[in-house]
Amino acid sequence: MTDLLHTEKDLVTSLKDYIKAEESKLEQIKEWASKLDKLSAIAVKDPEGFLGHPVNAFKLMKRLNTEWAELESLVLKDMSDGFISNLTLQRQYFPTDEDQIGAAKALLRLQDTYNLDTKTFSSGDLPGVTHKATLTVDDCYELGKVAYSDADYYHTELWMAQALSLLDEGEESPVDKVTLLDYLSYAVYQQGDLDRALILTKRLLKLDPDHQRANGNLKYFEYMLAKQMKMEQADEGTKKEEEVGQTNQKKGPSLDYLPERKKYEQLCRGEGIKLTPRRQKRLFCRYYNNNGNPRYILGPVKQVDEWDKPRIVRYLDVISDEEIETVKELAKPRLRRATVHDPQTGKLTTAHYRVSKSAWLSAYEHPVVARINQRIEDLTGLEMDTAEELQVANYGLGGQYEPHFDFGRKDEPDAFKELGTGNRVATWLFYMSDVAAGGATVFPEVGASVWPKKGTAVFWYNLFPSGEGDYSTRHAACPVLVGNKWVSNKWIHERGQEFRRPCGLTEMV
Repeated sequence: MTDLLHTEKDLVTSLKDYIKAEESKLEQIKEWASKLDKLSAIAVKDPEGFLGHPVNAFKLMKRLNTEWAELESLVLKDMSDGFISNLTLQRQYFPTDEDQIGAAKALLRLQDTYNLDTKTFSSGDLPGVTHKATLTVDDCYELGKVAYSDADYYHTELWMAQALSLLDEGEESPVDKVTLLDYLSYAVYQQGDLDRALILTKRLLKLDPDHQRANGNLKYFEYMLAKQMKMEQADEGTKKEEEVGQTNQKKGPSLDYLPERKKYEQLCRGEGIKLTPRRQKRLFCRYYNNNGNPRYILGPVKQVDEWDKPRIVRYLDVISDEEIETVKELAKPRLRRATVHDPQTGKLTTAHYRVSKSAWLSAYEHPVVARINQRIEDLTGLEMDTAEELQVANYGLGGQYEPHFDFGRKDEPDAFKELGTGNRVATWLFYMSDVAAGGATVFPEVGASVWPKKGTAVFWYNLFPSGEGDYSTRHAACPVLVGNKWVSNKWIHERGQEFRRPCGLTEMV
């Protein structure tokens, strides 16, 4: 997207050049018109006397035969060729409709995850922002339409109402109140609020009495309300239960959200479970050399316990800014939409719950990558030859990875069959940027939140020594609310660890 900013800047420069060319052309035409206006004013006062001068007669012939033709050519000259050719050239890099819809859905995702109301969002009052940006009536309308196309009437109502509010405050827009009220009344009706749907429809008809659909809806809503009244009179108790059900349906986003989803969103907002004082006493920070690894005896790294069960540790200042920039530059040209393992096919595929771009780097490609791999091996004591390549990921607008396991479960026997290196025994995750707001790595099963800090890395085991999966390691990458998140990770596999991490004697050890 940073490339798109430069593309747009180039187009603006090209557009300014076009405007200058058009202004120059108009200036020439204005000068011509002004000169002829003065000449014509004198000539028409005494046409015969004016034309009696042979030079005037000659110049009239010349003007009409030659100069007006030149003026015609000037007027018809297309000054937009340079701009249009540049625009056509750059258009191949423009976002598609799918990209725009994806960006809109990302904003809706951020709104839900971080509990943001539409007014706060549209006014740009987000935590950690350095460049404030606001949403216009047209922007809010577009968000509402994207939600509407997905039959997401909860968000349709929120954003159409915000667009209407901005119009009521006096903002000018090509979108009119009639259009907004049309969407809004239907969204409200779909959520079971007939009374409000009727009020909004009546407001619409005051603005446009001949609105065909609104007139039809008015009759239908009145009929449905009358029917409801009769049902209330017939069975008041049943009706109250129905009203409670309708109210609950309307109060929040789609009801297909699982309890885990709520935990995940709470953790993303920093509302996680707090460790008891007794458990906090188990967490320490230390200088660490992994049992006397030669590379770290004289210069041990700083290690901090982030969580006790599962044990999650963070290493501080474990990757330099120079190394981070090298890794990013190597990865940028090959960043592609991140994929996940399909448990049905065992193949890689894109998924709506993982929104990021990733690239894979091999040790032989650059000394920095090889050095990073060696560092991970030295600090974990685990074999890297059977590990997957270093994966670099960039999370941009609303980028996230919803709750998932890194290891293959028993119902996914072929998850890593093609690699032939067994299951993913452990995960190492570098944070290569600070994030202004959002972007935490959270573990919903246990309530842990690990926040990005540039230059650090976190590590945890996905499998018990017995080889059984540790289901408490289910984790997620929270959406980036403000900023940009760069990470790189190493998935370490079972093969080669037989003597480095011997198998336990019991299932949960």
